[in-house]
Amino acid sequence: MNLNVFLGNCPPPNYRLVAPKDGELQTVTVKEETSQIRPYFSCAVLRNIKFTKARYESFIALQDKLHSNLARQRTLVAIGTHDLDTIKGPFTYEAQKPEDIKFAPLNQTKEMTGKEMMEFYEKDKHLGRYLHIIRDSPVYPIIYDSNRTVLSMPPIINSNHSKITLDTKNVFIDITATDKTKLEIVNHMIVAMFSEYCEEPFTIEPVKIISEHNGESREAPNLTPRTTQAEVSYINSICGLKLQPQEICDMLKKMCYHAKPSSTPDILDVDVPITRADVLHQADIMEDAAIAYGFNNLERRFVSATTSVGAALPINRLADIVRFETAMAGWSEVMPLILCSYDENYTWLNRKDDNLAVRLQNPKTQEYQIVRTSLLPGLLKTIRENKHHSVPMKIFEVSDVGLKDESCERKSRNERRFAACWYGKSSGFEVVHGLLDRIMLMLKSAFITKEEGLSNPAVKGYWIEEVDGEFTSGLHYDRAKD
Repeated sequence: MNLNVFLGNCPPPNYRLVAPKDGELQTVTVKEETSQIRPYFSCAVLRNIKFTKARYESFIALQDKLHSNLARQRTLVAIGTHDLDTIKGPFTYEAQKPEDIKFAPLNQTKEMTGKEMMEFYEKDKHLGRYLHIIRDSPVYPIIYDSNRTVLSMPPIINSNHSKITLDTKNVFIDITATDKTKLEIVNHMIVAMFSEYCEEPFTIEPVKIISEHNGESREAPNLTPRTTQAEVSYINSICGLKLQPQEICDMLKKMCYHAKPSSTPDILDVDVPITRADVLHQADIMEDAAIAYGFNNLERRFVSATTSVGAALPINRLADIVRFETAMAGWSEVMPLILCSYDENYTWLNRKDDNLAVRLQNPKTQEYQIVRTSLLPGLLKTIRENKHHSVPMKIFEVSDVGLKDESCERKSRNERRFAACWYGKSSGFEVVHGLLDRIMLMLKSAFITKEEGLSNPAVKGYWIEEVDGEFTSGLHYDRAKD
């Protein structure tokens, strides 16, 4: 389809929602107890689909591919497909105790409970790797129709009662998830790819979803394209072109976008189709415009205006000076990881959570939960792991920390810092103080009193403050930043 659109043999597909002939949508009620296991649910109906052997195999292969990559082995999203003519709505999505669940799983004739299925599929090469997702949970997710006939027990297996075949005409798609964003992306991909084979191509029947835990209802899927904007000058400058806005819009149409010149000069209003979840920035739109124009048609030339001699960034040059002088003073450089645990960054340092740390959404271990906001955790961790070495230990690090910053495009920024740590039989404050004086001397920053610095901002230098209360890394030298 996309190739035909690119070649101009057909217009971009117009995905649209079409209600059933009787006007009554299928409904799914999401019970409150599902929040314990897989809280998110979405679905759709494909009417009068025409399956051939190749299309059927492609339909199954698409689900397997989505399960293995985007759905992260079904941990984030699980898909179930059913012959709608063998079941009857309205449907309910519930969470039941394993022993209370009983149905014949796909390609089996014997009914089993949830526990029995876990034992039955434990050695199964295909399904065995997914059992851990819900096996230890007190409840399992389950989908019923109005007759209490089981449709599926996500994310493990569907019911044999509603399995699709080559003779299936109407397909009911259920999608459960632990990630709300991936849930809708998967739904869009499935209905976009296979609504082409419906009797009326690119039509999808919506389903009404009622959530008991918040009393809200919605219709899924939502096929409204995402609206964004792109700059004509940006696209032209990167591609080395001088195209008019309408010409770029025509090129984007070949890539299945709907674009038009905005009322604001130099701006394009772009509708991103549901099939393009990967479009995150105008750079992605620029790339598609270049593809539509043809990479081989772009002019090959050196842009003299940007020709320069490679050189280190000023911040890297400064870091190298600090690193070199500290090493020459007899200190050893360490390079801990930029990720650390929440406790290492805050609790164990007796620091209050300042809400500046960038958090990982799905950390794999407790060791790597956030991006550090201080260099101290890494230095102290290094000391802890090397206590068997002789003392004194003198270590330092010149590296970045990560901080939230709403003013930045990516809502965060890196900040280059320097920290040193002394470990010995005495406090060693005079040694650390001496190192600081040496570094600031090399940076031509004079030692001043706090009163001098606060009373006369024109005076450049640094001073040392005592900090009471929470443990910090801070020797303050605000004037030295200039």
